[in-house]
Amino acid sequence: MRDFLQQILAALEGNLYYVSLFAALAIPDMCGAIGSEDGQATGAKYVEWFERYVGHKYSYAGQQFLTGEDCYRFRCSLLHQGTSQHPKSRYSRVIFVEPSATTNIFHCNILNDALNIDVRIFCQDMVAGAMKWLDEVEGSGRFDTNRKKFMTRYPDGLAPYIGGVPVIG
Repeated sequence: MRDFLQQILAALEGNLYYVSLFAALAIPDMCGAIGSEDGQATGAKYVEWFERYVGHKYSYAGQQFLTGEDCYRFRCSLLHQGTSQHPKSRYSRVIFVEPSATTNIFHCNILNDALNIDVRIFCQDMVAGAMKWLDEVEGSGRFDTNRKKFMTRYPDGLAPYIGGVPVIG
């Protein structure tokens, strides 16, 4: 999982914002599944994970700009329909200003009826939440059991299928 998280950060550094954003939005699903008894992702697990590990970063002056439910709806609309507009969202859409476009940072703003967040900050927050989560759960029985099914990079191959070359599987 740490390889996956590092690749999100590498994509950010390469200004690959779509790749970073799509991958970051999947983090709560993966962590919720790996950390659960049945190893399956659900909307409720996503929301709970986001609230615990990331949500506090989206609350300023008593206002919660991005809740677990908001993020889950955004995830659903983006990953399944390729849009930032979910019919049940509190916002008409979620918008990002590309970090390289200006020296200003636009983050946690409500612009008319749209939520504006900085894509780099958001992805970094999701990765940081996952790293904190990993520090808490790595080595637990449940984690170890579900982790075996997680997509992993095997630098020397994956026996008995392929050997001698890196494999992701």
